[in-house]
Amino acid sequence: MIILMGVAGVGKSMQGRIFADEHGYAWVSTGELFRVLVTGERRKKMLQGELLSDEEVIGLVDKTLNLIDLNQEFLLDGFPRTIPQTEWLLSQIHSNRIHLTAVFNLQASLETVKVRLLKRGRLDDTPSAIALRFKEYSLITLPILDYLKKENAPVYNIDAEKDPIEVHDEIMKYIDV
Repeated sequence: MIILMGVAGVGKSMQGRIFADEHGYAWVSTGELFRVLVTGERRKKMLQGELLSDEEVIGLVDKTLNLIDLNQEFLLDGFPRTIPQTEWLLSQIHSNRIHLTAVFNLQASLETVKVRLLKRGRLDDTPSAIALRFKEYSLITLPILDYLKKENAPVYNIDAEKDPIEVHDEIMKYIDV
């Protein structure tokens, strides 16, 4: 499993698509799962920038993992986003359900990410929702990288300001295909 991390708009999905197309990897994007499977009042709150609960997210990811061949390399995009999600994922690794190849932390300036998000024009990409995501990412998600490093996970910082193919090439320097 290759984990793609970074704030919304940094290019995780772009990299997921490139990997899926070039290498035939399964690509599990939690953002795509949420947009397809979350409905009703939860969807309204999600569109306002509110995150789903850890239990909701873990449940969706767990069900999705049951649908793919975990013996093959796959990409996990947008998960984990909290320490409890990270602990669950590490428990799956420690129980040998899945193998962790690498964690890639895609990095871009907040200004670059804001421009990208507003340009893509999704309903949940409002200035207030983007501001909330930036804050949540800094407070909740960034500490996960330190947590993963303490667990001896291979974590690599990648400059995602570049062209998507250049970003992909940088990632590939750390992966044996």
